[in-house]
Order: sequence, then structure tokens, then C-alpha cells
Amino acid sequence: MSLIEVERDGGTIAVETTGTGPLVLCVPGMGESRASFRHLAPGLVDAGYRAATMDLRGHGDSTTGFDAYDDPAAAGDVLAVIDALGGGPAAIVGNSMGAAAAVIAAAARPDAVSRLVLIGPFVRDHGSVAGRLLLRVLLARPWGPAVWRGYYRSLFGERLPADHAGHVTRALALLRRPGRWRAFQRTSRTSHAPAEAALPKVEAATLVVMGDRDRDFADPEAEAAWVARALRGEHRMIAGAGHYPMAEQPDEVLAAVLPFLAGVPGERRADGGEASHG
Repeated sequence: MSLIEVERDGGTIAVETTGTGPLVLCVPGMGESRASFRHLAPGLVDAGYRAATMDLRGHGDSTTGFDAYDDPAAAGDVLAVIDALGGGPAAIVGNSMGAAAAVIAAAARPDAVSRLVLIGPFVRDHGSVAGRLLLRVLLARPWGPAVWRGYYRSLFGERLPADHAGHVTRALALLRRPGRWRAFQRTSRTSHAPAEAALPKVEAATLVVMGDRDRDFADPEAEAAWVARALRGEHRMIAGAGHYPMAEQPDEVLAAVLPFLAGVPGERRADGGEASHG
């Protein structure tokens, strides 16, 4: 296992790699770190992949001080990490905002991205403009960290790993380090419209994985099906899982992801045709 820093304009992106074989890059969501893949990465390595997990700008061990913290910036970091690790094509596993970055990266550089696994994906804006503005106001106030702490803890589902409490404590502690909360606030203001605009341009085979208890979406299965249709892919629901299925139920997620990465045909595509794996 090795930890490297990928140089970007304004700072560095922390990336941890382990294993050998085809590259699978795991990209976490806003407010999380690469540790959200701590139970998924070993399964990828055991299956013969080189697993890389990265931190978003201003999160985990990546630095602060960047000019931008939005989806396009994160997508640029994803591609820079792939290049730093020897170039593509790589499979990307993106959670939440990390899924938006993965979509934009795949649209921009089809040669660099072979497959997409989108977990709890935010690839379009949800809710009203007023609601999104209210969230920004709440997070900007002195009580912002308390608001996020309560909401973040509510995003997990019914089945949790033994180390869950410790992980949550560490994830929240990372945001208390100097400069981190400001970076988080700026990240929270991103619009996912660039990811939605990129959907028709994506050529990579896609699997959407969604927890059926993901409270970030009014109807998790409907959203998973919509994203899968938009990307001519397929979706799998994880019963009892919240917004972080790969951390909550890694075995169930691996059971869906590993056949997809290996190119095993799925059941049916969301549009009624055979699932395409490229």
C-alpha cells in the first residue's frame, strides 16, 4: 500500500493505492474521505485489481487553497490521478459527488475511462433552488458543523460494519482541521448541472448502485433507473442501505460490481435491451 500526492494547480490530491492489475479508481463524495472505500478496496484487490482511493479537494489528506471545489474541478483531479497512476483506461467507482466527477471525466476523456460504477450518484441537481440556498445558509452559519454532523449521521442505512462509529468520528474530525470547513462549504455550493449535461457524451459502460434507504433522494430506485437509462447502463438496488452502500454492505456491493467489472452480462438494461458493458 502506498500514499502519493498528485500535484494540481493550487494544491495536491491524496491517493492511496494497493494491489496490482487493472486500475479501479474510487472517488468519495462531499464530506467523506477515501476511507469510505475501506471495505470495498480489499475486495477489489482480492479480485485482481489495482485499487486506488482518492480524497476530494479540501477533504481527507488533500490540501486546501484551491480556486474551485466544484464537479468539473473534481473531474480534472480524477483524470490527473489516472494519468499519474500510469494512464487509462481505468474503471471509476464514484459515490455521490464523486459520481458526478466520474461522469464528467468519462465524457471528456473516453480513452481514460473504461467503466463507471456510480454509487448513490448526484449527476443532476435535486430539490428547489430555494432549498439549495437554504442549505448553503445553514452550513455557512456558526451552527453549520452541527447541521452537517446530524445530517451525515442520518445518511447510513440499517446494516453497519463493526467500525462504523469510529469511521464517523474520524470523518467528522477531518472537517475540523484548519481550512477544511471552508473548503467543505465551497464544495457544498456546486451545481451538478455540468454532470447532467455530460451524460449523453459518456461512452463507458455504466452500473448504478443505490441503497433503497438513501434519504438523499425522494425515490432512490426511480433515481437509479433514471441515471442508468441516461447512460444506457443498468442499476442494482442494495436493500437496507443508505447513501454509502460500499461502506455499509461491501459484500453486497462487490457482488454487483465485480461481475460488471469483469464484463459479465447483466440481466436487462433499463431501456429494455440487453445490458451493455462495452
